Amino acid sequence: MISEKIKLREKIGYGFGDAASSMFWKIFGMYSLFFYTDVFGITAAAAGTMFLVARLWDSFFDVLVGIMSDRTKSRYGKYRPYLLWFAIPFAVMGAVTFFVPDFGQTGKLVYAYITYSLMMIVYSLINVPYASLLGVISSNPQERNSLSSYRMSFAFIGSFVTFMLLQPLIDFYAKTFNPSDVALNAVNSTVSTSPVGWVLGVGTIGIICIVLFLLCFSWTKERVTQIESEENVSVKQDLKNLFHNAPWWILVGTGLAALLFNAIRDSVAIYYFRDYVSINYRMPGTGWDMTTIYFLVGQAANLIGVMLAPTVSARFGKKKTYMIAILLAGFFSIGMYLIPNNITYILILQFVISIFAGYVLPLLWSMFADIVDHQELKTGRRATGLIFSSSSMSQKLGWALGAAMSGWILAIFHYMPDAAQQSAETIFGERIMISLFPAVCAVIAFVGMLFYPLSDKKVKEISEELNKKRELSGKK
Repeated sequence: MISEKIKLREKIGYGFGDAASSMFWKIFGMYSLFFYTDVFGITAAAAGTMFLVARLWDSFFDVLVGIMSDRTKSRYGKYRPYLLWFAIPFAVMGAVTFFVPDFGQTGKLVYAYITYSLMMIVYSLINVPYASLLGVISSNPQERNSLSSYRMSFAFIGSFVTFMLLQPLIDFYAKTFNPSDVALNAVNSTVSTSPVGWVLGVGTIGIICIVLFLLCFSWTKERVTQIESEENVSVKQDLKNLFHNAPWWILVGTGLAALLFNAIRDSVAIYYFRDYVSINYRMPGTGWDMTTIYFLVGQAANLIGVMLAPTVSARFGKKKTYMIAILLAGFFSIGMYLIPNNITYILILQFVISIFAGYVLPLLWSMFADIVDHQELKTGRRATGLIFSSSSMSQKLGWALGAAMSGWILAIFHYMPDAAQQSAETIFGERIMISLFPAVCAVIAFVGMLFYPLSDKKVKEISEELNKKRELSGKK
């Protein structure tokens, strides 16, 4: 039955999919700007523009993937087969993107645009159908909350694994294959800038991603079918229905602002620690520098927030929990600018901010599933892939704008990749990027959610009405 209890194994399997996606997403979100400026060798402004161009058009490609997956017919279902088809291309393109060719500046820039764009396309082809699975595994709102929480929990676990492994892997491969670069780069960078270290480090993470995607494919099941026949529904009608869906517009906007909050903070962290905090420390036995420790503290706190989100939102409601969490994250983000340059204060604030930020994403994904039901009740059409692709679109737009703004702001504050020490102006820019800019994004997300109309009571009523219609139509 569509409302059957989902077993633990399937919830874990579903979580594995986002663990894999997040392992790469964190690499692109937190390390790619640094990679392109200090390893690949292009300017911060050029990298920022490339992020925006590549991800902007790819964000709309997500919608095409959603439309295509809604119409996919296979013995594996609509959405699951994409996990099987694109697991290996996902890993391969990741390694290719972080390869540094022996080209001039123009050739490098062309290579960066092509490989980064192709990577985002492959990411869409596997991640949009994966996200859509949430809408067809179960129609029960509470089960969806649970699945969304498992998804986000494993996403942060995947990110945690990336932060634990990536820097040591890069340093290990650099030391193994190009030891002279390690000696040179130890002074100038928090992580080795040896090109061979980066391509092999990312490639190793990619192999882990393949395994996780295949487990997600094997352990999940599609159950929910739509009430009406979809044969005669045009793409034009699907898009028209979507564009007339007011809750969807609100959720895309507030989700975009919330993702900008994370994107700007994450993109500048390596620069902030190297240039402002400036602590020459490696944790014994791991080789982790302070930036990696900062990321790990954040991911551990994010995970706490994700795990608490279902319980807290069940008591106070998704909308209210979301609003309070994002507002508190923004408030404490301001503290990052006000506190002295003290690593203890910085890590404490990172922990607190990340707990509240951790509440936001599982609620966001769960609310997109609610919008699928809302639209089906109004139109008779269950465009799961299209609606979830729009959530992926807002995610990519958020990270695209965040990464682009980070590159541009660094350029405005005259960041110089080859400088032995950055100017006071540049360091000031890095400080406000990790504190005040994200706080503004948090306020925007809070204000947007004020207008979101689907309360928990309304969502429950919608679910009950749809289940009655499915029973009458004989659907399982």
